[in-house]
Amino acid sequence: MRGKFITFEGIDGSGKSTQLRMLAGELFSRGFDVLTTMEPGGTPLGRRLRKAFLETEENVSPLAELLLFAADRAQHVNFLIKPALAEGKIVISDRYADATFAYQGAGRGFPEKTVNQVIKLATDGLKPNLTLFFDLPVEKALLRTNSRSANGEQKNRMDLETAEFYARVRNAYLKIAEKEPKRFRIIDASGSTDEVQAQVVEIISEFFKKN
Repeated sequence: MRGKFITFEGIDGSGKSTQLRMLAGELFSRGFDVLTTMEPGGTPLGRRLRKAFLETEENVSPLAELLLFAADRAQHVNFLIKPALAEGKIVISDRYADATFAYQGAGRGFPEKTVNQVIKLATDGLKPNLTLFFDLPVEKALLRTNSRSANGEQKNRMDLETAEFYARVRNAYLKIAEKEPKRFRIIDASGSTDEVQAQVVEIISEFFKKN
């Protein structure tokens, strides 16, 4: 594969989605062929799965949640990410497999072995070349998500989780960072949008110098 696969990760409220859009604009301006996507929801099937999962009012089994995200990812990898990489594109995804390790593994309490088996099956072994983790204290992240709701943005199921849940998720991401320091980069997401973007651009520029 000739392209590069970059993923953005972080707990809800970390600002990663805004930073992804800003980075994509920066890379476009430099002449790079960039494809931005997201999980869940990067494909037509994925968008239907995302809507069904995030907007449902019924209780969702943790196992159903794990498998739903795996189904979305399998479709995403095979019909969007891999073809784009084969064409030499830079693919930037808002969440990928690390989110399953953090949210369904640590957050929901599934055994690490089970989660890793599901991830391997859904990704067909495809791993990002680089992952940026936007780290933010849970309390500050929750303030941001609550502020969005107060401004009229619709809440989804994940916005209703507890601080304890998000603490487990954040710690799981930090665990990945310890295990895979070459792939995983930690971004301090507590600063202003421009301050965070400066960190992102520095890391991405260094990545492309080496790759």
